[in-house]
Amino acid sequence: MTHLPFAELHLHIEGTLEPELVLELARRNGVALPYDDVGELRAAYDFTDLQSFLDLYYANMAVLRTRQDFADMTAAYLARAATAGVRHAEIMFDPQAHLARGVPLEVAVEGIASVLATSEDDHGVSTLLIAAFLRDRPEAEALDVLDGLLGMGAPIAGVGLDSAEIGHPPAKFARLFARARDAGLHLVAHAGEEGPAAYVAEALDVLGVERIDHGIRALDDDALVSRLVAEQVPLTVCPLSNVALRAVGTLAEHPVVTMLERGLNVSVHSDDPAYFGGYLDDNLDALTTAVGLTRAHRVRLAENSLRASFLPAGRRDALLAEVAAASD
Repeated sequence: MTHLPFAELHLHIEGTLEPELVLELARRNGVALPYDDVGELRAAYDFTDLQSFLDLYYANMAVLRTRQDFADMTAAYLARAATAGVRHAEIMFDPQAHLARGVPLEVAVEGIASVLATSEDDHGVSTLLIAAFLRDRPEAEALDVLDGLLGMGAPIAGVGLDSAEIGHPPAKFARLFARARDAGLHLVAHAGEEGPAAYVAEALDVLGVERIDHGIRALDDDALVSRLVAEQVPLTVCPLSNVALRAVGTLAEHPVVTMLERGLNVSVHSDDPAYFGGYLDDNLDALTTAVGLTRAHRVRLAENSLRASFLPAGRRDALLAEVAAASD
């Protein structure tokens, strides 16, 4: 099937570390891992919940030490994303996770940014970078890191909020998001993945976010659904991720088609594709098999992804025109 142009809006660059690259970087940097080969490491990619995934996700980051490591990881993702129909990607990275390992902010930022600077020429994928903050860490730490990013002139377009959701409501980061807004940055946040529908409303009302990452729990609150439809708040859902982390029992039970039918501004993304079984095209193909995703659904999802992006109007409209031409 011909790939439609999509914007990938919910993607953690550290979550694109395929087992082969993890082992390659471990050898390069002399990092000892508790795995002897790719098969043994891949077998560890079997999760029971969000925390079990996060434990391995952070452990594998130990191999990221140099600017070249971050550049190689980013280039590998873009090459794969381009084959999936991704024409624009808004890529999240976790600066606190690297600082906690003693990796300077500049190393991570400059390594990733060096590849994003030429991503459209090299891969046909325009890109923006989003600094995602860990909600299970103190807000004061996040504020310090944001100050560091702004002070170094990091080429970030926005801030996000990720990691363990339960017990860490969005309101905990009100000052962080206010500071980011004052700096002219876009605002997004994970909400309603494992956490309740109330976290989605809180992210909108307290943090003032423009986009909700995940948001599937919004379906538990009909009044919230009505609001999200009326305001056309973008929801970036990640089906294979939801199943891998047991937020949804099976892919056949995933609510993405229901969300479309109810008028929600939903789009599909890959989250941490190396860990959850696939990239954007893999998610779409799996949904086609499991829930009967149609070509019309794909067109709607592509259009939603582009309209929910932070692209300049000219490029957004050009890509929307390509979707329209491909769907005729």
